[in-house]
Amino acid sequence: MPRVVRVSFRQAGRLYQFDAGDLDLSPGDRVVVETSRGRELGTVRTAPEGTPDGEAAAGLKRIARKATERDLRKAEANIAREQQAMELAARQIAEHGLPMKLIAAEKVLEGNYIVLHFTAENRVDFRALVRDLARALRSRVELHQVGVRDEAKLLGGIGPCGRALCCATFMTEFDPVGIKMAKEQDLSLSPQKISGACGRLMCCLNFEYDFYREQKRGLPKLGSRVETDRGPGKLEEVNIFTNRATVSLEGGLRVEVPLAMISGGAVPPRAPGEGEAGEPEEPEATKKET
Repeated sequence: MPRVVRVSFRQAGRLYQFDAGDLDLSPGDRVVVETSRGRELGTVRTAPEGTPDGEAAAGLKRIARKATERDLRKAEANIAREQQAMELAARQIAEHGLPMKLIAAEKVLEGNYIVLHFTAENRVDFRALVRDLARALRSRVELHQVGVRDEAKLLGGIGPCGRALCCATFMTEFDPVGIKMAKEQDLSLSPQKISGACGRLMCCLNFEYDFYREQKRGLPKLGSRVETDRGPGKLEEVNIFTNRATVSLEGGLRVEVPLAMISGGAVPPRAPGEGEAGEPEEPEATKKET
């Protein structure tokens, strides 16, 4: 039975499964692993877990060793090589007149292999650029086009909330985000207010979406006609935290009443994912932001 650990190659990077073998590993340990690009330096993110052979990831590779001081020094030296590659690539891109923006460079720990990440509006024919870079750097060069979300993840930065970007600090995957999530949370639909540094919908819209959806289940929709102890009116606002609603009565008077006083209003909150009669509810599909 393989002892599986998950390893990432950069902060908040995607997690990959590896066979820990007999190594004594803990989260935070630096390790050297074999990849399709050569040996790379990674960080263990999870403790080893026993996995039945039939459930192990296909082609699961073993961790070569724990990183040594020599490995760590080599990784530090590679940073200078990556900077050199970035500067040379930027000049070459300008000389070739290619419509692309260089984002980051990665050099494998062992071996002459450099990956350059870039963004571009459309597909770019960079074959001549790759040949020139490989000759100048005396390395195998790969150019990898990424989207705007990945660009923000690679570069990092500060979000509209004033904190470091979620994607660059702890998110290992991008979950689908849709405008419905902003509507459910009664947020402004102004693109300037619900867009992140990448220009797409903020990833954090997904964090509290399930909570809002559960708390609002069974409540009348905004704008609908409701009955209160003070007469009929139109539902204007709902505050799920204070459990109160604002209703515009006939004649223009606005009143605030408990949700329980609205006809057809508040219902006992259900546990997340629980449908009628306590049965599991099918997850609601959300439109993926592209």
